[in-house]
Amino acid sequence: MAGIIRNRAIFLRGVLLIGSFIVLFWLILTPLLPGENGRRLTGLEYADKTFNELSKGSSYFIPGVRETIVPLMGKEVALRVTLRKPALAPLAQSLLAGAGATVEAADTTLSFRGDLGRILLAATDDADLLYHNDGQAVSDRSDGAPALEVAQAWWYLLKPCIQELQKQQRVADAKAVDQVLTRAVEPGNNFYGIEAADMSAHVLLVCGLLAFYVLYTVWYGFGIYELFEGLGLVAHGHKES
Repeated sequence: MAGIIRNRAIFLRGVLLIGSFIVLFWLILTPLLPGENGRRLTGLEYADKTFNELSKGSSYFIPGVRETIVPLMGKEVALRVTLRKPALAPLAQSLLAGAGATVEAADTTLSFRGDLGRILLAATDDADLLYHNDGQAVSDRSDGAPALEVAQAWWYLLKPCIQELQKQQRVADAKAVDQVLTRAVEPGNNFYGIEAADMSAHVLLVCGLLAFYVLYTVWYGFGIYELFEGLGLVAHGHKES
């Protein structure tokens, strides 16, 4: 080994950098940080949890969605949609009936007529409860159906409605349905069970995590570079004759 080392000092510096990188990496993957219910989290889990909470805190668009729905109250719609998840058809039918719509079902195809604003408001109310982690209230509103299944049923029901409304030249109504899906139903489902956090209260933590990520990446890069330089394996530019 000694015979292939060209610069011992640089090589040892590289070994130190890579060795400390590996030790720290092991610590990051070890559950040492406090979590919920006494559970310990790894560094990766803690960072993921933090950024999920911050992301949820900046993804509450439901008040704006409700404003979009207001002009649609009392606006009747008649649509025929096919659900891509057959198992959710009975639940979707129940949700529509709960929103005052009349529904006819044929396998996975639902034909319904009702107040578009009322239907979208029901979906938004369920999404709001999910966003605030009140899954029990969602289940109670849906005859005991699991909260996340309710969110899925709304999604698979409303998604094909967009195209059907567009076929009827009701572009503004289709856009409103899309807003309910992307800014209410999806965040409610995706962030269910996560506590929301305000970015302004965690600025130092976020800056520290980002700075550490950059430093750790550079740390590894320099370690590899020093190792190879100590071995004399360094690329040089081609000299033109």
